[in-house]
Amino acid sequence: QVQLVESGGGLVQPGGSLRLSCTASGIMFKLNSMRWYRQAPEKERELVVTVSSGGGTHYADSVKGRFTISRDDAKNTVYLQMNSLKPEDTAVYYCNTYVVDPHYLTTDYWGKGTLVTVSS
Repeated sequence: QVQLVESGGGLVQPGGSLRLSCTASGIMFKLNSMRWYRQAPEKERELVVTVSSGGGTHYADSVKGRFTISRDDAKNTVYLQMNSLKPEDTAVYYCNTYVVDPHYLTTDYWGKGTLVTVSS
């Protein structure tokens, strides 16, 4: 059974930093791309950043230069370091991965999310 468990959210002032963590189980973590999504109140869920199994990354324009994703395959964990946080970064942040079965069917897996609130 695949499980993704996020942690690290909280309340931070504008300009502050937070580090989110997502620990996975039930998958061959080192072979999986990992993603962080976020969903702000009354907005659609959006992709924030992806890290491939090889370590390649792709960031949304809104977070480039401020957020950094990293992965520790030995710990089955992906991290999101968020610096220079803005009120518009306020959202529930979700960890995501997907698995392709032998029939090429793709299943997405999601964590329950962790709330980040940027406010003074």
